Amino acid sequence: MKRYWNLLALEPLLARLSLIQLIAYFGAWFSNVAIYTLLIQLHVNASTIAFVAALYFFAGVLQAPLSGVIIDRISPKKLMILLTITEIMATGSLISIDNVSKLGWLYLLVFIRMGAASFQFTVEMSLLPKIVEGKALQYANEIHSIIWSFSYTVGMALGGAVVYYVGITYAFLLDALLFMIVLGLVFSLKIEIEIEQREERFMVMMGDAFRYIWREPIVLHLMLLHAVIGFTAFDALVVLSVKNYYSSIIAISLGIGLVNACRAIGLTVGPLLLGEWVNLNRLKFLLIAEALAIVLWGIVIEYFYLSLAASVLIGLVTTTLWSYTYTLLQQHTHYNYYGRVVAYNDMIFLATGGLVSLLIGLLVDWQFSLGLIASILGSAFMAAAIYYHWIRMHYSLKEIGKQ
Repeated sequence: MKRYWNLLALEPLLARLSLIQLIAYFGAWFSNVAIYTLLIQLHVNASTIAFVAALYFFAGVLQAPLSGVIIDRISPKKLMILLTITEIMATGSLISIDNVSKLGWLYLLVFIRMGAASFQFTVEMSLLPKIVEGKALQYANEIHSIIWSFSYTVGMALGGAVVYYVGITYAFLLDALLFMIVLGLVFSLKIEIEIEQREERFMVMMGDAFRYIWREPIVLHLMLLHAVIGFTAFDALVVLSVKNYYSSIIAISLGIGLVNACRAIGLTVGPLLLGEWVNLNRLKFLLIAEALAIVLWGIVIEYFYLSLAASVLIGLVTTTLWSYTYTLLQQHTHYNYYGRVVAYNDMIFLATGGLVSLLIGLLVDWQFSLGLIASILGSAFMAAAIYYHWIRMHYSLKEIGKQ
């Protein structure tokens, strides 16, 4: 933990961005429980829940090709202000959803809200390699993953409690207030990084980025490896497990919050335990460990307390995998392409998460058990370990912090 505090002390811009991320992510997960609880109250089917979960990802997929070019051309502060205002308006508008006839409006608001959040994330992540490099960049990514996990833990837990005790409407109002605080912090942000003035048109810059990735196939392979972590996007599976197995034990909103909070405890602790340990040679063991943890969860998913314990194990590996593979991609990407490569990477990652969400709904409709579905998702990480071994055999990867 000391290495993170030291880095934040040395890099004030990174510290301010981290504070913004902490509040913004907390807000995002805080109202997430409210949205899923609302869907259950409206008595929608499993496919609808899975579709809403997929919207969280597909919104980012569709804007990614343009966002990468925009990030490489426009001031990040201006973008962050516009995107935060969009999140405030979309979150506040969720209050109007009160019956199943407004599901289309809900879809649109979730799509806009998560598209803005994804764009904001891409802006911030494209800034990191311009602020720090080497091991400091890995630590910065680990800080981000810890913030995301902590916000997920507290946001889900408190969100479930707020929805249970005071209602869905107040959860959305509090969420909008949090984004207003973020807006104030962004206005006071001092970003002294110069954006290169480019005269190329959008399509030319997009084509140039695709040609760069084609010339540097290791970049594409690292993007695909990172995308495998999208197989942990099983929010729909969590919601359905609470609805089907735990509703007789605990209120649905509290159950959703608690299961996700337990997973997020592992997400928060993971980088503290594994961040210094992981390297190129050990990454395959983390992929295998993630596969086994998800399969174990599938075996015990019907049992509430065992499911909570398995959720912690899943989270323990996830954030280290996320931050390490993300840093590898950043380290192997040329400075001039950071914004576009990060955007396209997020596009592939989010597309994976969205397709996983839809797959869960489809498999439920086909009468697959929730445990079997979890095991299928876990097997993707075993395949990723094999894929990573192939990458190491065919390409020379640079260890993080080494030239």
